[in-house]
Amino acid sequence: MNDIRSNYNVGAIFRTCDGAGVSKVYLAGVTPAPQDRFGRKVAEISKTALGAEDFIPWEKVDDILILIKRLQSEGVKVVAVELYADAVSLHDFELPDSVAYILGSETDGLSEEILEIVDQVLEIPMHGKKESLNVSVSAGIVLYHAG
Repeated sequence: MNDIRSNYNVGAIFRTCDGAGVSKVYLAGVTPAPQDRFGRKVAEISKTALGAEDFIPWEKVDDILILIKRLQSEGVKVVAVELYADAVSLHDFELPDSVAYILGSETDGLSEEILEIVDQVLEIPMHGKKESLNVSVSAGIVLYHAG
C-alpha cells in the first residue's frame, strides 16, 4: 500500500489479506501502520482489520521505489493496480509464481514514477459510469481473483 490515507481502508485491506493468505503487507509513504510510534494500536485500523493486523507480518517503508527494486531483485513480480494506458485487464492477467501488488492513494492513485518501474500494471475493468473502486474493494477483487 502506498500513500493510502484512510485508517479504515488500511484495516479492511489487512483483513482481506489475512483471508486471502497474503504473506506480508508493506506500508509505504503516508500509509498508516497498525501501531503508532509509541507501539499503541491504531483504533480505526483495528476496528476494520478485526485483529488481522496482529497475524499478517507487515513492514513500514519510507520509499516505495526502493521497496519495488528490492522485491524485484528477490524475484518477485511487482504489479501495480491502477488505471493506465498500458494496463492489462484483470481478465487477461496471468498470475506469476511470486507477486506483490501495489495499491495507491484513494484520490491520486499511483505516480507515473511507480508505474514506470513495476513489472506490470493491472486494471479492474469498469462497466459503470465511475472509473474506479474503493481501494479496499480493489484489493479484495485482485487478491481473490489471484487465489
